[in-house]
Amino acid sequence: MSDTVQSTCHTSLKTALSGRELLDCPVLNKGNAFDSRERDLFGLHGLLPARIATLEEQADLARARLAALPDNFSRHIALREIQDRNETLFYAIIDQALEAWLPIIYTPAIGRACREFSHIWTRPRGLFLNYTDRGRIAEILSDPQWDGVRVIVASDGGSILGIGDQGANGMGIPIGKLSLYTACGGLDPARALPILLDVGTDNATLLEDPEYIGWRHKRVRGADYDAFIAEFVDAVNARWPNIALHWEDLSGADALRILRRYRGGMCTYNDDIQGTAGVTAGALLAAIRAGAAPLAQQRIVIFGAGGAGCGIADLLAQMMVTDGMTPDEANRRFFMVDINGLVRAGMDGVTEGQSPFVQPADIAATWNVADPAHVTLAEVMENVRPTMLIGTSGQGGAFTRDIVAPMARQSVRPVIFALSNPTANIEATPADLLEWTGGRAIIGTGGPFAPVAYDGRQRPVDQINNSYVFPGVGLAVVAGGITRMTDGMFLAAAHALAGLSPAAGADDRATVPLLPPVSELRTVAMAVARAVIRQGQAEGVAPQASPETVETALKDAVWTARYRPYEKAVPAR
Repeated sequence: MSDTVQSTCHTSLKTALSGRELLDCPVLNKGNAFDSRERDLFGLHGLLPARIATLEEQADLARARLAALPDNFSRHIALREIQDRNETLFYAIIDQALEAWLPIIYTPAIGRACREFSHIWTRPRGLFLNYTDRGRIAEILSDPQWDGVRVIVASDGGSILGIGDQGANGMGIPIGKLSLYTACGGLDPARALPILLDVGTDNATLLEDPEYIGWRHKRVRGADYDAFIAEFVDAVNARWPNIALHWEDLSGADALRILRRYRGGMCTYNDDIQGTAGVTAGALLAAIRAGAAPLAQQRIVIFGAGGAGCGIADLLAQMMVTDGMTPDEANRRFFMVDINGLVRAGMDGVTEGQSPFVQPADIAATWNVADPAHVTLAEVMENVRPTMLIGTSGQGGAFTRDIVAPMARQSVRPVIFALSNPTANIEATPADLLEWTGGRAIIGTGGPFAPVAYDGRQRPVDQINNSYVFPGVGLAVVAGGITRMTDGMFLAAAHALAGLSPAAGADDRATVPLLPPVSELRTVAMAVARAVIRQGQAEGVAPQASPETVETALKDAVWTARYRPYEKAVPAR
Protein backbone atom coordinates (compact mmCIF):
# COMPACT_ATOMS: atom_id res chain seq x y z
CA MET A 1 0.00 0.00 0.00
CA SER A 2 0.99 3.63 -0.31
CA ASP A 3 1.85 5.86 2.64
CA THR A 4 -1.73 7.15 2.56
CA VAL A 5 -3.11 3.88 3.95
CA GLN A 6 -0.94 1.37 5.78
CA SER A 7 -2.42 -1.84 7.16
CA THR A 8 -1.00 -2.57 10.58
CA CYS A 9 -3.14 -5.68 11.20
CA HIS A 10 -6.67 -6.83 10.60
CA THR A 11 -8.01 -4.57 13.34
CA SER A 12 -6.37 -1.20 12.69
CA LEU A 13 -5.10 1.03 9.90
CA LYS A 14 -2.55 3.81 9.75
CA THR A 15 -3.08 6.86 7.57
CA ALA A 16 -1.26 10.13 7.05
CA LEU A 17 -4.46 11.87 5.94
CA SER A 18 -6.39 14.15 8.25
CA GLY A 19 -9.24 16.64 8.26
CA ARG A 20 -11.09 17.19 5.00
CA GLU A 21 -8.65 15.00 3.05
CA LEU A 22 -9.53 12.02 5.23
CA LEU A 23 -13.27 12.63 4.83
CA ASP A 24 -12.81 12.91 1.06
CA CYS A 25 -11.08 9.49 0.81
CA PRO A 26 -13.83 6.91 0.10
CA VAL A 27 -11.83 3.89 1.28
CA LEU A 28 -11.18 5.56 4.67
CA ASN A 29 -14.14 7.83 5.30
CA LYS A 30 -16.46 6.77 8.12
CA GLY A 31 -18.69 9.84 8.11
CA ASN A 32 -20.14 10.46 11.54
CA ALA A 33 -18.87 7.07 12.76
CA PHE A 34 -15.43 8.51 13.60
CA ASP A 35 -15.17 8.22 17.38
CA SER A 36 -13.96 10.90 19.78
CA ARG A 37 -10.36 9.64 19.82
CA GLU A 38 -10.16 9.68 16.04
CA ARG A 39 -11.76 13.13 15.85
CA ASP A 40 -9.03 14.40 18.17
CA LEU A 41 -6.26 12.55 16.34
CA PHE A 42 -7.20 13.55 12.78
CA GLY A 43 -8.54 17.08 13.30
CA LEU A 44 -12.16 16.25 12.53
CA HIS A 45 -13.84 18.46 15.14
CA GLY A 46 -16.09 20.98 13.47
CA LEU A 47 -16.21 18.93 10.28
CA LEU A 48 -18.66 16.36 11.68
CA PRO A 49 -21.88 16.64 13.71
CA ALA A 50 -21.82 15.69 17.39
CA ARG A 51 -23.59 12.34 17.17
CA ILE A 52 -21.33 9.32 16.74
CA ALA A 53 -23.09 6.58 14.77
CA THR A 54 -22.27 2.93 14.19
CA LEU A 55 -21.87 1.36 10.76
CA GLU A 56 -25.08 -0.62 11.35
CA GLU A 57 -27.01 2.56 12.10
CA GLN A 58 -25.64 4.26 8.99
CA ALA A 59 -26.51 1.24 6.85
CA ASP A 60 -30.05 0.99 8.22
CA LEU A 61 -30.67 4.67 7.50
CA ALA A 62 -29.23 4.37 4.01
CA ARG A 63 -31.37 1.31 3.21
CA ALA A 64 -34.49 3.16 4.33
CA ARG A 65 -33.64 6.08 2.08
CA LEU A 66 -32.89 3.77 -0.83
CA ALA A 67 -36.18 1.92 -0.35
CA ALA A 68 -38.05 5.22 -0.63
CA LEU A 69 -36.64 5.92 -4.10
CA PRO A 70 -38.99 5.32 -7.06
CA ASP A 71 -37.02 2.69 -9.04
CA ASN A 72 -33.84 0.63 -9.23
CA PHE A 73 -32.06 3.06 -11.51
CA SER A 74 -32.50 5.79 -8.90
CA ARG A 75 -31.15 3.34 -6.33
CA HIS A 76 -28.16 2.60 -8.58
CA ILE A 77 -27.31 6.30 -8.74
CA ALA A 78 -27.76 6.73 -5.00
CA LEU A 79 -25.59 3.70 -4.23
CA ARG A 80 -22.85 4.97 -6.51
CA GLU A 81 -22.92 8.29 -4.65
CA ILE A 82 -22.58 6.41 -1.36
CA GLN A 83 -19.67 4.41 -2.79
CA ASP A 84 -17.93 7.62 -3.82
CA ARG A 85 -18.23 8.94 -0.26
CA ASN A 86 -17.82 5.85 1.89
CA GLU A 87 -16.79 2.46 0.45
CA THR A 88 -17.28 0.59 3.72
CA LEU A 89 -20.86 1.80 4.08
CA PHE A 90 -21.57 0.92 0.43
CA TYR A 91 -20.50 -2.69 0.95
CA ALA A 92 -22.19 -2.98 4.34
CA ILE A 93 -25.48 -2.12 2.61
CA ILE A 94 -24.93 -4.70 -0.12
CA ASP A 95 -23.68 -7.46 2.20
CA GLN A 96 -26.97 -7.46 4.08
CA ALA A 97 -28.88 -8.73 1.01
CA LEU A 98 -26.44 -9.49 -1.82
CA GLU A 99 -29.04 -11.18 -4.04
CA ALA A 100 -31.33 -8.15 -3.88
CA TRP A 101 -28.64 -5.54 -4.54
CA LEU A 102 -26.67 -7.25 -7.31
CA PRO A 103 -29.21 -6.44 -10.08
CA ILE A 104 -29.06 -2.81 -8.94
CA ILE A 105 -25.29 -2.35 -8.82
CA TYR A 106 -24.70 -4.41 -11.98
CA THR A 107 -26.97 -6.13 -14.52
CA PRO A 108 -29.55 -5.13 -15.51
CA ALA A 109 -29.30 -1.59 -14.06
CA ILE A 110 -25.74 -1.12 -15.27
CA GLY A 111 -26.88 -1.01 -18.91
CA ARG A 112 -28.89 2.15 -18.41
CA ALA A 113 -26.20 3.53 -16.12
CA CYS A 114 -23.67 3.27 -18.96
CA ARG A 115 -26.02 4.90 -21.45
CA GLU A 116 -26.48 7.82 -19.06
CA PHE A 117 -23.06 7.80 -17.40
CA SER A 118 -22.18 11.31 -18.60
CA HIS A 119 -25.41 12.64 -17.07
CA ILE A 120 -25.04 10.91 -13.68
CA TRP A 121 -21.25 11.22 -13.26
CA THR A 122 -20.36 13.52 -10.37
CA ARG A 123 -17.01 12.46 -8.94
CA PRO A 124 -13.80 10.97 -10.39
CA ARG A 125 -13.26 7.27 -9.70
CA GLY A 126 -10.44 5.25 -11.23
CA LEU A 127 -8.61 6.49 -14.30
CA PHE A 128 -9.68 7.74 -17.72
CA LEU A 129 -6.66 7.14 -19.97
CA ASN A 130 -7.39 9.09 -23.14
CA TYR A 131 -5.81 8.52 -26.53
CA THR A 132 -4.37 12.02 -26.16
CA ASP A 133 -2.44 10.75 -23.10
CA ARG A 134 -0.19 8.51 -25.19
CA GLY A 135 3.44 8.98 -24.28
CA ARG A 136 2.65 9.65 -20.61
CA ILE A 137 0.56 6.69 -19.47
CA ALA A 138 3.41 5.35 -17.31
CA GLU A 139 3.65 8.75 -15.63
CA ILE A 140 -0.09 8.79 -14.88
CA LEU A 141 0.03 5.28 -13.42
CA SER A 142 3.06 6.13 -11.24
CA ASP A 143 1.01 8.12 -8.70
CA PRO A 144 1.75 6.66 -5.23
CA GLN A 145 -1.97 6.43 -4.43
CA TRP A 146 -2.06 3.35 -6.72
CA ASP A 147 0.82 1.52 -5.01
CA GLY A 148 -1.44 -1.08 -3.39
CA VAL A 149 -3.46 -1.95 -6.50
CA ARG A 150 -3.66 -5.69 -7.27
CA VAL A 151 -6.64 -5.92 -9.67
CA ILE A 152 -7.38 -3.66 -12.65
CA VAL A 153 -10.53 -3.87 -14.75
CA ALA A 154 -9.99 -2.12 -18.07
CA SER A 155 -12.42 -1.43 -20.92
CA ASP A 156 -12.41 0.66 -24.07
CA GLY A 157 -16.20 1.04 -23.89
CA GLY A 158 -16.49 -0.47 -27.35
CA SER A 159 -19.00 -3.25 -26.78
CA ILE A 160 -20.93 -2.70 -23.57
CA LEU A 161 -23.27 -5.58 -22.73
CA GLY A 162 -25.80 -5.66 -25.57
CA ILE A 163 -25.90 -1.91 -26.13
CA GLY A 164 -22.71 -1.47 -28.14
CA ASP A 165 -20.24 1.40 -28.30
CA GLN A 166 -20.60 3.65 -25.25
CA GLY A 167 -17.18 5.33 -25.36
CA ALA A 168 -16.16 6.88 -22.05
CA ASN A 169 -19.61 6.06 -20.65
CA GLY A 170 -18.35 2.49 -20.51
CA MET A 171 -16.51 3.38 -17.27
CA GLY A 172 -19.63 2.12 -15.51
CA ILE A 173 -18.53 -1.43 -16.35
CA PRO A 174 -15.05 -1.41 -14.70
CA ILE A 175 -16.52 0.34 -11.66
CA GLY A 176 -19.35 -2.18 -11.46
CA LYS A 177 -17.15 -5.23 -12.00
CA LEU A 178 -14.76 -4.20 -9.26
CA SER A 179 -17.72 -3.66 -6.95
CA LEU A 180 -18.58 -7.31 -7.56
CA TYR A 181 -14.98 -8.37 -6.91
CA THR A 182 -15.40 -6.92 -3.43
CA ALA A 183 -19.04 -7.80 -2.74
CA CYS A 184 -18.71 -11.38 -4.03
CA GLY A 185 -15.04 -12.15 -3.46
CA GLY A 186 -13.81 -9.91 -0.68
CA LEU A 187 -11.27 -7.88 -2.68
CA ASP A 188 -10.07 -4.90 -0.62
CA PRO A 189 -11.44 -1.87 -2.50
CA ALA A 190 -8.14 -0.10 -1.88
CA ARG A 191 -6.55 -2.72 -4.17
CA ALA A 192 -8.97 -2.16 -7.05
CA LEU A 193 -8.51 0.22 -9.97
CA PRO A 194 -11.10 0.75 -12.74
CA ILE A 195 -9.66 2.09 -16.00
CA LEU A 196 -11.41 3.38 -19.11
CA LEU A 197 -9.24 3.48 -22.21
CA ASP A 198 -10.87 6.32 -24.12
CA VAL A 199 -10.05 5.86 -27.79
CA GLY A 200 -13.11 7.79 -28.95
CA THR A 201 -16.53 6.54 -29.99
CA ASP A 202 -18.52 5.93 -33.15
CA ASN A 203 -21.77 6.46 -31.24
CA ALA A 204 -23.26 9.50 -32.98
CA THR A 205 -25.63 10.20 -30.09
CA LEU A 206 -22.72 10.57 -27.70
CA LEU A 207 -20.64 12.66 -30.08
CA GLU A 208 -23.56 15.07 -30.38
CA ASP A 209 -24.34 15.14 -26.65
CA PRO A 210 -23.00 18.41 -25.14
CA GLU A 211 -22.71 16.67 -21.75
CA TYR A 212 -20.66 13.71 -23.01
CA ILE A 213 -17.59 13.43 -20.76
CA GLY A 214 -15.35 11.51 -23.17
CA TRP A 215 -12.95 12.36 -25.96
CA ARG A 216 -15.16 13.73 -28.71
CA HIS A 217 -13.56 11.88 -31.61
CA LYS A 218 -14.28 8.94 -33.90
CA ARG A 219 -12.99 5.65 -32.46
CA VAL A 220 -9.29 5.04 -33.14
CA ARG A 221 -8.67 1.68 -34.81
CA GLY A 222 -5.97 -0.42 -36.44
CA ALA A 223 -2.27 0.11 -35.77
CA ASP A 224 -2.84 3.32 -33.79
CA TYR A 225 -5.25 1.53 -31.46
CA ASP A 226 -2.86 -1.39 -31.00
CA ALA A 227 0.03 0.96 -30.20
CA PHE A 228 -2.06 2.72 -27.55
CA ILE A 229 -3.02 -0.62 -25.96
CA ALA A 230 0.62 -1.73 -26.07
CA GLU A 231 1.76 1.40 -24.24
CA PHE A 232 -0.89 0.82 -21.59
CA VAL A 233 -0.05 -2.86 -21.11
CA ASP A 234 3.70 -2.18 -20.95
CA ALA A 235 3.14 0.54 -18.36
CA VAL A 236 0.91 -1.74 -16.24
CA ASN A 237 3.39 -4.60 -16.45
CA ALA A 238 6.28 -2.37 -15.37
CA ARG A 239 4.29 -0.69 -12.59
CA TRP A 240 2.70 -3.84 -11.13
CA PRO A 241 4.49 -7.07 -12.15
CA ASN A 242 2.06 -9.26 -10.19
CA ILE A 243 -1.24 -7.58 -10.95
CA ALA A 244 -4.41 -9.13 -12.40
CA LEU A 245 -5.38 -7.21 -15.54
CA HIS A 246 -9.01 -8.00 -16.36
CA TRP A 247 -10.31 -6.91 -19.78
CA GLU A 248 -13.99 -6.14 -20.17
CA ASP A 249 -16.31 -5.23 -23.07
CA LEU A 250 -13.61 -4.50 -25.62
CA SER A 251 -14.66 -3.59 -29.12
CA GLY A 252 -15.32 -6.30 -31.72
CA ALA A 253 -12.44 -8.58 -32.67
CA ASP A 254 -10.03 -6.62 -30.46
CA ALA A 255 -10.90 -8.72 -27.42
CA LEU A 256 -9.49 -12.06 -28.57
CA ARG A 257 -6.50 -10.49 -30.34
CA ILE A 258 -5.45 -8.54 -27.25
CA LEU A 259 -5.93 -11.53 -24.96
CA ARG A 260 -3.77 -13.78 -27.15
CA ARG A 261 -1.11 -11.11 -27.58
CA TYR A 262 -0.52 -10.45 -23.88
CA ARG A 263 -1.61 -13.48 -21.87
CA GLY A 264 1.81 -15.15 -22.17
CA GLY A 265 3.67 -12.24 -20.61
CA MET A 266 1.51 -11.24 -17.65
CA CYS A 267 -1.46 -12.26 -15.51
CA THR A 268 -4.29 -11.09 -17.74
CA TYR A 269 -7.67 -12.46 -18.78
CA ASN A 270 -10.81 -11.38 -20.58
CA ASP A 271 -13.94 -11.96 -18.56
CA ASP A 272 -16.28 -11.80 -21.58
CA ILE A 273 -14.35 -14.68 -23.13
CA GLN A 274 -12.92 -16.72 -20.25
CA GLY A 275 -15.17 -15.82 -17.34
CA THR A 276 -18.31 -16.47 -19.38
CA ALA A 277 -16.81 -19.75 -20.54
CA GLY A 278 -15.90 -20.77 -16.99
CA VAL A 279 -19.35 -20.23 -15.53
CA THR A 280 -21.03 -21.84 -18.56
CA ALA A 281 -18.79 -24.89 -18.25
CA GLY A 282 -19.56 -25.14 -14.54
CA ALA A 283 -23.29 -24.85 -15.20
CA LEU A 284 -23.12 -27.53 -17.92
CA LEU A 285 -21.33 -29.93 -15.57
CA ALA A 286 -24.07 -29.25 -13.00
CA ALA A 287 -26.76 -29.76 -15.67
CA ILE A 288 -25.30 -33.17 -16.51
CA ARG A 289 -25.76 -34.10 -12.87
CA ALA A 290 -29.37 -32.91 -13.20
CA GLY A 291 -30.18 -35.23 -16.13
CA ALA A 292 -28.63 -33.64 -19.22
CA ALA A 293 -26.72 -35.76 -21.73
CA PRO A 294 -23.22 -36.84 -20.61
CA LEU A 295 -20.35 -34.71 -21.88
CA ALA A 296 -19.33 -37.36 -24.45
CA GLN A 297 -22.82 -37.17 -26.02
CA GLN A 298 -23.20 -33.40 -26.12
CA ARG A 299 -23.97 -31.65 -29.43
CA ILE A 300 -23.85 -27.90 -28.87
CA VAL A 301 -25.28 -25.09 -30.98
CA ILE A 302 -24.00 -21.60 -30.15
CA PHE A 303 -25.99 -18.72 -31.60
CA GLY A 304 -23.74 -15.67 -31.55
CA ALA A 305 -20.22 -16.55 -32.68
CA GLY A 306 -18.41 -13.55 -31.23
CA GLY A 307 -15.88 -13.44 -28.40
CA ALA A 308 -18.18 -14.86 -25.72
CA GLY A 309 -19.53 -17.66 -27.92
CA CYS A 310 -16.08 -18.65 -29.16
CA GLY A 311 -14.67 -18.52 -25.63
CA ILE A 312 -17.41 -20.86 -24.42
CA ALA A 313 -16.81 -23.30 -27.28
CA ASP A 314 -13.07 -23.25 -26.70
CA LEU A 315 -13.29 -24.07 -22.99
CA LEU A 316 -16.03 -26.69 -23.40
CA ALA A 317 -13.98 -28.35 -26.15
CA GLN A 318 -10.95 -28.43 -23.84
CA MET A 319 -13.15 -30.01 -21.17
CA MET A 320 -14.20 -32.70 -23.68
CA VAL A 321 -10.57 -33.37 -24.56
CA THR A 322 -9.73 -33.75 -20.88
CA ASP A 323 -12.63 -36.21 -20.73
CA GLY A 324 -11.06 -38.38 -23.45
CA MET A 325 -11.96 -36.99 -26.89
CA THR A 326 -9.43 -35.97 -29.49
CA PRO A 327 -9.33 -32.22 -30.21
CA ASP A 328 -10.88 -32.76 -33.64
CA GLU A 329 -13.70 -34.89 -32.21
CA ALA A 330 -14.42 -32.23 -29.61
CA ASN A 331 -14.40 -29.33 -32.06
CA ARG A 332 -16.85 -31.11 -34.38
CA ARG A 333 -19.41 -31.18 -31.54
CA PHE A 334 -19.90 -27.41 -31.88
CA PHE A 335 -22.13 -25.70 -34.43
CA MET A 336 -21.48 -21.96 -34.43
CA VAL A 337 -24.15 -19.75 -36.01
CA ASP A 338 -23.61 -16.06 -36.73
CA ILE A 339 -25.17 -13.45 -38.99
CA ASN A 340 -24.00 -15.46 -42.02
CA GLY A 341 -25.54 -18.70 -40.76
CA LEU A 342 -23.71 -21.87 -39.79
CA VAL A 343 -19.96 -21.26 -39.72
CA ARG A 344 -18.42 -23.59 -42.31
CA ALA A 345 -15.09 -24.03 -44.06
CA GLY A 346 -14.53 -21.67 -46.98
CA MET A 347 -16.93 -18.99 -45.76
CA ASP A 348 -15.86 -15.37 -45.94
CA GLY A 349 -15.24 -13.57 -42.66
CA VAL A 350 -14.44 -16.57 -40.45
CA THR A 351 -12.69 -15.13 -37.39
CA GLU A 352 -9.69 -16.47 -35.53
CA GLY A 353 -11.94 -17.53 -32.65
CA GLN A 354 -14.38 -19.34 -34.94
CA SER A 355 -11.78 -21.17 -37.04
CA PRO A 356 -11.32 -24.24 -34.77
CA PHE A 357 -15.07 -24.90 -34.95
CA VAL A 358 -15.82 -24.54 -38.66
CA GLN A 359 -17.95 -27.39 -39.92
CA PRO A 360 -17.13 -29.03 -43.27
CA ALA A 361 -18.13 -26.96 -46.29
CA ASP A 362 -20.51 -29.67 -47.49
CA ILE A 363 -22.09 -30.53 -44.13
CA ALA A 364 -25.52 -29.39 -45.34
CA ALA A 365 -25.38 -31.37 -48.59
CA THR A 366 -27.79 -34.00 -47.26
CA TRP A 367 -29.83 -31.58 -45.14
CA ASN A 368 -33.16 -30.10 -46.15
CA VAL A 369 -32.16 -26.43 -46.39
CA ALA A 370 -33.37 -23.51 -48.51
CA ASP A 371 -29.90 -22.15 -49.31
CA PRO A 372 -26.83 -24.34 -48.75
CA ALA A 373 -24.69 -21.18 -48.76
CA HIS A 374 -26.56 -19.78 -45.75
CA VAL A 375 -27.75 -22.43 -43.27
CA THR A 376 -30.04 -20.76 -40.75
CA LEU A 377 -30.33 -21.39 -37.04
CA ALA A 378 -33.68 -23.14 -37.55
CA GLU A 379 -32.14 -25.46 -40.15
CA VAL A 380 -29.17 -26.23 -37.91
CA MET A 381 -31.48 -27.06 -35.03
CA GLU A 382 -33.65 -29.38 -37.13
CA ASN A 383 -30.72 -31.30 -38.60
CA VAL A 384 -28.31 -31.39 -35.64
CA ARG A 385 -30.92 -31.99 -32.91
CA PRO A 386 -28.56 -30.51 -30.30
CA THR A 387 -28.49 -31.42 -26.64
CA MET A 388 -27.46 -27.87 -25.71
CA LEU A 389 -28.33 -24.46 -27.14
CA ILE A 390 -26.41 -21.37 -26.05
CA GLY A 391 -27.37 -17.81 -26.91
CA THR A 392 -24.72 -15.08 -26.91
CA SER A 393 -26.20 -13.13 -29.82
CA GLY A 394 -27.79 -10.12 -28.17
CA GLN A 395 -30.83 -10.80 -30.39
CA GLY A 396 -33.94 -10.59 -28.24
CA GLY A 397 -36.50 -13.28 -29.03
CA ALA A 398 -34.22 -15.22 -31.39
CA PHE A 399 -35.15 -18.57 -29.78
CA THR A 400 -38.74 -19.25 -30.89
CA ARG A 401 -40.97 -22.26 -30.34
CA ASP A 402 -39.98 -23.64 -33.76
CA ILE A 403 -36.27 -23.14 -33.02
CA VAL A 404 -36.50 -25.04 -29.75
CA ALA A 405 -38.87 -27.78 -30.96
CA PRO A 406 -36.16 -30.24 -32.15
CA MET A 407 -34.63 -30.22 -28.66
CA ALA A 408 -37.98 -30.92 -27.02
CA ARG A 409 -38.31 -34.20 -28.92
CA GLN A 410 -35.23 -35.77 -27.32
CA SER A 411 -35.17 -38.31 -24.52
CA VAL A 412 -32.66 -36.42 -22.41
CA ARG A 413 -33.27 -33.07 -20.74
CA PRO A 414 -32.20 -30.31 -23.15
CA VAL A 415 -29.96 -27.53 -21.87
CA ILE A 416 -30.81 -24.00 -23.02
CA PHE A 417 -28.68 -21.09 -21.81
CA ALA A 418 -29.94 -17.73 -23.09
CA LEU A 419 -27.06 -15.57 -21.91
CA SER A 420 -27.51 -12.22 -23.66
CA ASN A 421 -27.80 -9.05 -21.60
CA PRO A 422 -29.53 -6.75 -20.83
CA THR A 423 -32.89 -8.45 -20.28
CA ALA A 424 -34.42 -6.96 -23.43
CA ASN A 425 -31.79 -8.80 -25.48
CA ILE A 426 -32.40 -12.28 -24.08
CA GLU A 427 -33.01 -14.89 -26.77
CA ALA A 428 -36.10 -16.31 -25.00
CA THR A 429 -37.76 -16.01 -21.62
CA PRO A 430 -37.57 -18.89 -19.15
CA ALA A 431 -41.36 -19.21 -19.06
CA ASP A 432 -41.54 -19.70 -22.82
CA LEU A 433 -38.67 -22.19 -22.85
CA LEU A 434 -40.34 -24.31 -20.19
CA GLU A 435 -43.66 -24.25 -22.06
CA TRP A 436 -42.08 -25.14 -25.40
CA THR A 437 -40.14 -28.10 -23.95
CA GLY A 438 -42.92 -29.49 -21.77
CA GLY A 439 -41.05 -28.42 -18.67
CA ARG A 440 -38.04 -30.61 -19.46
CA ALA A 441 -35.50 -27.90 -20.32
CA ILE A 442 -32.64 -27.04 -17.99
CA ILE A 443 -32.56 -23.26 -18.29
CA GLY A 444 -29.95 -20.62 -17.55
CA THR A 445 -30.00 -16.90 -18.29
CA GLY A 446 -27.48 -14.08 -18.32
CA GLY A 447 -29.59 -11.83 -16.12
CA PRO A 448 -31.79 -12.40 -13.05
CA PHE A 449 -35.23 -13.98 -13.44
CA ALA A 450 -37.73 -14.96 -10.77
CA PRO A 451 -38.71 -18.64 -10.48
CA VAL A 452 -41.33 -19.74 -13.01
CA ALA A 453 -44.54 -21.51 -12.01
CA TYR A 454 -44.91 -24.61 -14.16
CA ASP A 455 -47.09 -27.68 -13.65
CA GLY A 456 -47.94 -26.59 -10.12
CA ARG A 457 -44.32 -26.20 -9.05
CA GLN A 458 -41.85 -23.34 -8.85
CA ARG A 459 -38.98 -23.87 -11.26
CA PRO A 460 -35.77 -21.99 -10.48
CA VAL A 461 -34.00 -20.00 -13.21
CA ASP A 462 -30.24 -20.07 -12.83
CA GLN A 463 -28.38 -16.87 -13.59
CA ILE A 464 -25.28 -18.02 -15.49
CA ASN A 465 -23.42 -14.97 -14.32
CA ASN A 466 -19.67 -14.42 -14.43
CA SER A 467 -19.78 -13.34 -10.79
CA TYR A 468 -19.64 -17.05 -9.97
CA VAL A 469 -16.09 -17.15 -11.38
CA PHE A 470 -14.13 -13.89 -11.68
CA PRO A 471 -14.24 -12.81 -7.98
CA GLY A 472 -12.59 -16.11 -7.06
CA VAL A 473 -10.04 -15.68 -9.84
CA GLY A 474 -9.09 -12.25 -8.48
CA LEU A 475 -8.88 -13.60 -4.95
CA ALA A 476 -6.57 -16.36 -6.21
CA VAL A 477 -4.25 -13.83 -7.84
CA VAL A 478 -4.05 -11.72 -4.68
CA ALA A 479 -3.61 -14.62 -2.26
CA GLY A 480 -1.84 -17.19 -4.41
CA GLY A 481 0.82 -15.18 -6.22
CA ILE A 482 -0.37 -16.30 -9.65
CA THR A 483 1.73 -14.88 -12.49
CA ARG A 484 -0.21 -16.14 -15.54
CA MET A 485 -3.87 -16.99 -16.07
CA THR A 486 -4.41 -20.22 -18.05
CA ASP A 487 -7.39 -22.00 -19.55
CA GLY A 488 -6.68 -24.83 -17.13
CA MET A 489 -7.48 -22.46 -14.27
CA PHE A 490 -10.88 -21.62 -15.74
CA LEU A 491 -11.58 -25.34 -16.15
CA ALA A 492 -10.60 -25.80 -12.51
CA ALA A 493 -12.97 -22.97 -11.58
CA ALA A 494 -15.77 -24.67 -13.55
CA HIS A 495 -15.27 -27.97 -11.73
CA ALA A 496 -15.16 -26.18 -8.36
CA LEU A 497 -18.42 -24.41 -9.18
CA ALA A 498 -20.11 -27.62 -10.34
CA GLY A 499 -18.98 -29.29 -7.12
CA LEU A 500 -21.14 -26.83 -5.19
CA SER A 501 -24.26 -27.51 -7.27
CA PRO A 502 -27.41 -28.12 -5.20
CA ALA A 503 -28.58 -30.42 -8.03
CA ALA A 504 -26.04 -33.08 -7.11
CA GLY A 505 -27.92 -35.86 -5.35
CA ALA A 506 -31.25 -34.00 -5.23
CA ASP A 507 -34.40 -36.16 -5.44
CA ASP A 508 -36.40 -33.68 -7.53
CA ARG A 509 -33.75 -32.16 -9.74
CA ALA A 510 -36.28 -30.20 -11.82
CA THR A 511 -37.02 -27.89 -8.90
CA VAL A 512 -33.45 -27.55 -7.61
CA PRO A 513 -31.13 -24.85 -9.04
CA LEU A 514 -27.92 -25.77 -10.85
CA LEU A 515 -25.81 -23.19 -9.07
CA PRO A 516 -25.56 -22.06 -5.45
CA PRO A 517 -27.67 -19.03 -4.51
CA VAL A 518 -26.19 -15.58 -5.09
CA SER A 519 -26.19 -15.09 -1.31
CA GLU A 520 -23.39 -17.71 -1.16
CA LEU A 521 -21.07 -16.06 -3.68
CA ARG A 522 -18.43 -15.41 -1.02
CA THR A 523 -18.28 -19.17 -0.36
CA VAL A 524 -18.18 -19.84 -4.09
CA ALA A 525 -15.31 -17.37 -4.53
CA MET A 526 -13.25 -19.15 -1.88
CA ALA A 527 -13.83 -22.54 -3.53
CA VAL A 528 -12.94 -21.16 -6.96
CA ALA A 529 -9.83 -19.44 -5.58
CA ARG A 530 -8.59 -22.67 -3.97
CA ALA A 531 -9.07 -24.56 -7.23
CA VAL A 532 -7.39 -21.87 -9.31
CA ILE A 533 -4.38 -21.69 -6.99
CA ARG A 534 -3.98 -25.49 -7.02
CA GLN A 535 -4.11 -25.48 -10.80
CA GLY A 536 -1.63 -22.59 -10.95
CA GLN A 537 0.77 -24.56 -8.77
CA ALA A 538 0.35 -27.65 -10.98
CA GLU A 539 1.11 -25.58 -14.11
CA GLY A 540 4.08 -23.81 -12.53
CA VAL A 541 2.58 -20.30 -12.61
CA ALA A 542 2.01 -19.99 -8.86
CA PRO A 543 4.48 -20.58 -6.03
CA GLN A 544 4.26 -23.91 -4.25
CA ALA A 545 2.68 -23.74 -0.81
CA SER A 546 0.95 -26.14 1.55
CA PRO A 547 -2.87 -26.22 1.64
CA GLU A 548 -2.70 -24.74 5.13
CA THR A 549 -0.55 -21.84 3.92
CA VAL A 550 -2.91 -21.21 0.99
CA GLU A 551 -5.92 -21.25 3.29
CA THR A 552 -4.32 -18.71 5.61
CA ALA A 553 -3.40 -16.48 2.66
CA LEU A 554 -6.96 -16.63 1.32
CA LYS A 555 -8.47 -15.71 4.67
CA ASP A 556 -5.98 -12.87 5.09
CA ALA A 557 -6.82 -11.53 1.63
CA VAL A 558 -10.57 -11.27 2.24
CA TRP A 559 -11.76 -7.78 3.13
CA THR A 560 -14.96 -7.30 5.10
CA ALA A 561 -17.10 -4.20 5.44
CA ARG A 562 -16.40 -2.99 8.97
CA TYR A 563 -14.86 0.12 10.46
CA ARG A 564 -11.36 -0.40 11.74
CA PRO A 565 -9.72 1.91 14.30
CA TYR A 566 -7.29 4.38 12.73
CA GLU A 567 -3.86 5.42 13.92
CA LYS A 568 -1.79 8.36 12.74
CA ALA A 569 0.98 7.60 10.25
CA VAL A 570 3.95 9.86 9.71
CA PRO A 571 4.01 11.04 6.07
CA ALA A 572 6.98 9.84 4.05
CA ARG A 573 9.48 12.52 3.07
